[in-house]
Amino acid sequence: MRIKATQVILLNMLCAPMAWAETPSAYDLCLLDKIKQQSGDETIAELRKQCDLDNVTQTTEEEKPEGNLASQRYQSERETAFEPFVMTAHRLNYLLPITYSNKINEKAYEGTEWSEGLEHAEAEFQISFKVPLNYGDLMVEGDALYFGMTLKSFWQVYADEISRPFRETNYRPEVFYIAPTAWTPFDGKTAVGFGIEHESNGQRQDLSRSWNRIYAQFYYSKENFLVAIQPWWRIPEDKKKDPMDSDGDDNPDIEDYMGHFELTSAYKVNSFEFSFLGRENFATHKGYAEVGVTFPIWGKVRAYAQYSSGYGSSLIDYNQNQQRIGLGIAITGLL
Repeated sequence: MRIKATQVILLNMLCAPMAWAETPSAYDLCLLDKIKQQSGDETIAELRKQCDLDNVTQTTEEEKPEGNLASQRYQSERETAFEPFVMTAHRLNYLLPITYSNKINEKAYEGTEWSEGLEHAEAEFQISFKVPLNYGDLMVEGDALYFGMTLKSFWQVYADEISRPFRETNYRPEVFYIAPTAWTPFDGKTAVGFGIEHESNGQRQDLSRSWNRIYAQFYYSKENFLVAIQPWWRIPEDKKKDPMDSDGDDNPDIEDYMGHFELTSAYKVNSFEFSFLGRENFATHKGYAEVGVTFPIWGKVRAYAQYSSGYGSSLIDYNQNQQRIGLGIAITGLL
């Protein structure tokens, strides 16, 4: 079916009541504009498709949210948390088809089938979500109890000589509580929280890495800026009598490299979101720094570039000082 001039007039007459009956949506306005400007060769389905694509990919300055972005995200999560087809993001969700490390941790794999053949280039991805455990307020207005899960994998997809194995996967289940506070320094908003977390790589004894932590959290946000600090206390484990024992501490010196806290921050300007993650042990002077930037490319998909330096990009690399750079996409952001 082709649109004729008379059909344009008819459609305009049919749509005219929208001006007084209700405020037309952006899609309605787009469709009317496309109909008025079309040359007569497009079908209605083609024009609708153009407006659908415009609504997905185009964001004007007037449509951008104003105010505290971190608070807006938190409020949006609370409103949709119990919808059956919604999964709430926790940390950044991303896929880096290509990452490059200047130093592969070959020592950890000595005596295994991967002792030779590991490549400096590999793929990396992270999946992170959280599930609320309370419907209403628990102790104060706006507080929440969550179960969170983060999975981070390193895939030797370019190592065809060793059948492209998943070199390392870290699992981080946690239960945590978060509550807003009435303290508003510099006209910003604050929140506090605490939780318990387990992190492990699920490997056999000689490659096994794990630890358990109790942590506290403090959040500060203002407009398009967020910073969070998370100090922790590691739950002690018994010393292993033999390295091949299944029980006992897999990595007794992990705090020497991973430190006692983590600092996270994010800043959004226009369509670009910049992020930072850092750890430090001030006694050993060992730590980790990671910077990233995302920007939209289509719909919810954002381009993502990441650079890191230091110890602990993964559990198997907790005592490995390396630099990594990666390029790919992110599905969620921090703000």
